[in-house]
Amino acid sequence: MSNPFLWLIFQVIDLYMWIIIINIVFSWLVAFNVFNSSNRFVYMIGDFTHRATEPALSRIRRYMPDLGNFDIAPVVLILLLIFLQRFILWGYQQIG
Repeated sequence: MSNPFLWLIFQVIDLYMWIIIINIVFSWLVAFNVFNSSNRFVYMIGDFTHRATEPALSRIRRYMPDLGNFDIAPVVLILLLIFLQRFILWGYQQIG
């Protein structure tokens, strides 16, 4: 990719996808008592990932059916981000 602006956009989207994945794994580890959320460092990581992902996830959850304990909103968000990357690349290729 020769456009540095597109490279930066793709890197930010990739970083956000990793934050979503870290949030998912982190929430599982806290739920199964592998991590103790009363530890200040563990709490800071969990709080950061929650604050970074919750605005987008809550909007998706509004339109998702209730599946009980299964939350597929992160999967939907990751798929939407991948679609956004592909759409940006497609639009750039159409222009250039």
